[in-house]
Amino acid sequence: MKKIGIIIGGKSVEHEVSIITGLQVFENIDRSLYEPKIIYIQKDGRWLFGDCLHDINNYKTKKFEGAYEVLPGFKDGKLILYPHPDLKSGFFGKKYPASEIDLVFPAVHGTNVEDGALQGIFQMNGVPYAFGSVLSSAVGMDKVIMKKVFESCNLPIVDYTWFYRSAYEENKVKYIEKAEKIGYPLIVKPANLGSSVGINKAKNLDELLFAIDVAKAYDRKIIVEKCLEDVREINCAVIGYENNLQTSLCEEPVGWKDFLTYEDKYVNKKKDSSESKRRIPADIDEETETKIKDYATEVFKAVDGCGNARIDFLLRGNNIYVNEINTIPGSIAFYLWEGKGMSFKQLITTIIELAELQHSQRKDNIISYDIDLLNKMGTGGKNK
Repeated sequence: MKKIGIIIGGKSVEHEVSIITGLQVFENIDRSLYEPKIIYIQKDGRWLFGDCLHDINNYKTKKFEGAYEVLPGFKDGKLILYPHPDLKSGFFGKKYPASEIDLVFPAVHGTNVEDGALQGIFQMNGVPYAFGSVLSSAVGMDKVIMKKVFESCNLPIVDYTWFYRSAYEENKVKYIEKAEKIGYPLIVKPANLGSSVGINKAKNLDELLFAIDVAKAYDRKIIVEKCLEDVREINCAVIGYENNLQTSLCEEPVGWKDFLTYEDKYVNKKKDSSESKRRIPADIDEETETKIKDYATEVFKAVDGCGNARIDFLLRGNNIYVNEINTIPGSIAFYLWEGKGMSFKQLITTIIELAELQHSQRKDNIISYDIDLLNKMGTGGKNK
């Protein structure tokens, strides 16, 4: 039975959201096929392993009795979790064991974990992992690069500008003028962040200056977008790899306005409150639904996606705009698939199978070209 390492946490502002996603995956994975294990990356970057990590109550109390720190190693295409060298002995005097992981399921969100940094560790060492590659993960996190990719594919997006924090601090007037040319109201975001953290709406210069100050505290790149008024958010998930893709039902977050704050998404979940509900399927006509699903598949292919991703759109009248792609959506966006007859368990199994397919294709690539170059070189790096 394959051992699946579900990675959660990380040095990210979306640390807590990742814990929820990961434990949902742990609870719903098909145990007739897989043996799941939680790997918890703490906010200081330390990796923890142990059965107590399977209980959400331990994260609430921050007491992880029975868990132990591990260091990642790699052998024969597997992730090996070695006990930290400082651990002399374990429970009842026994040494902590090293544990093998056959496939990694990153249930992570935000910078340092969802953006390709974590994926690169496994790709370099030949360990299969779920969701997109280093490239697709990085593009899906950086909103500036993402929009440039969408533009190159002729996908519809709102007007925007962007700048580096250092450049803004050297010449604020220049970049304020560029932003104001788009026209108020504006949405200001850190380029590399999710869950609406650090995002603000600006209706005038004072609000714009404030919004930029907030955004640049979170990232060195800031993006300023046109804020469309009287607009709806419509979301659609895509699952698959390369040209074999399926689209989910479309959803509309009820009560959405301009953007959902972090609290809107994850904290303010009052019972019977329309502000916390989704409308699935979204109340849109068939033609609009078809266009959104077509755009969703094009976005997924544009970033070379794999597994399951959620694409967020803005709808204003008959005009559709691509907002962003979430390469590892919260809760794996299972709710978008249930209406199409796919259970959470089936969704996880499909994501793992796609990870294995993606990994098998990487293994087919030639990664070494032996021409004995070093022995053909003279001293000092000159050719003989």
